[in-house]
Amino acid sequence: MRYPKKILVAPLGWGLGHATRCVPIIHELQRQGAEVVLASDGRALTLLRQEFPELTCLKLPSYDVQYRSRSMVLSIAAQLPKILQAIRQEHSALGKIVVQHGIDAVISDNRFGCFSSKTRCIFITHQLHIPVPKWMRWFVNTVNHHAIHRFDACWVPDVATEPNLSGALSHPSPSLLRNKITYIGALTRMRPPTSLPDSAGQAISRYDVIAVLSGPEPQRTELEKLTVEQAAALPIKLLLVQGKPEQTTINADSYPKNIKVVPSMTAEALNQAIFESTVFIGRSGYSTVMDLVRLGKAALLIPTPGQAEQEYLAMKLAAENAFFAQQQHELNLTVGIAEAKERNSLRGVFFDEGALKNAVAALLQGIPKPFAASNLAH
Repeated sequence: MRYPKKILVAPLGWGLGHATRCVPIIHELQRQGAEVVLASDGRALTLLRQEFPELTCLKLPSYDVQYRSRSMVLSIAAQLPKILQAIRQEHSALGKIVVQHGIDAVISDNRFGCFSSKTRCIFITHQLHIPVPKWMRWFVNTVNHHAIHRFDACWVPDVATEPNLSGALSHPSPSLLRNKITYIGALTRMRPPTSLPDSAGQAISRYDVIAVLSGPEPQRTELEKLTVEQAAALPIKLLLVQGKPEQTTINADSYPKNIKVVPSMTAEALNQAIFESTVFIGRSGYSTVMDLVRLGKAALLIPTPGQAEQEYLAMKLAAENAFFAQQQHELNLTVGIAEAKERNSLRGVFFDEGALKNAVAALLQGIPKPFAASNLAH
């Protein structure tokens, strides 16, 4: 059999969070001797190419979801035919990729079409229970559980016990999936620096605030506009990371003097910039939450309008006094920054690198020696 085993990692392209939380999985696969191939679309694919320029990166069909309604449910419902078509297209594309690239296993982060009878397929999600209105909850989650059930296993980036980060989104395990679920601990590409820059053992604050933008349009642009307008009138030094890895230049003269704008940053540079800023501003996406917890950073969280999952996480974490949260249409940076500084940000007790290591080892060891050759021949 060919060695090393070849694993396809395929995160969803909505925003950047699915791609960023796959970074530690990719590193662990490489550490255990696997050959990794990447596949995604849009900005997520651009980010992966920047993070792993040495790896093969393939393009998958885009779901191209737009959040124009205040309700995520209405937005998704209106675009459901387009989404289902994209899932069918990515399923077809995956079948060709598996054959052409000799893929031994697939790790799909929320790409429902990335399963194949020719390989072992892992699904990654923190939404075992999708927060939707009560009248449609049973139907939506039943469909979700059956879609995940198509995969050989489901990895949940959280811990199984209390306390945990994702709360009701990932707990308890649905009965249909209980034998397939492995909690692999929170995932992040961020790491607290091993050495701090000043002699007193404290991080030097290069910026008062760092705002990291992400998520679907047009809400990403709307948050950037609001942030710039309000920050321009405040006595703060702000670093604004636009979340546009496809862009390479910025017209600095079009922004106020107290705001430095960059299209995107590498994981290492962003890690350092967040750590050296006093307050973080950004979405309450689960990947962002995991990053902030790892760094122990004070934060003002602003859920994407209409995204119930982000609204739930923002409310949960604010109630636990971990972070401060505001709705986008009520954004007040003066209040938000001050309140964020008063919160007790969480620490990294939710990370279990041993669980991820064991999950990856079980995946690689569980691929039968004749698996790829026998299946690809049919």
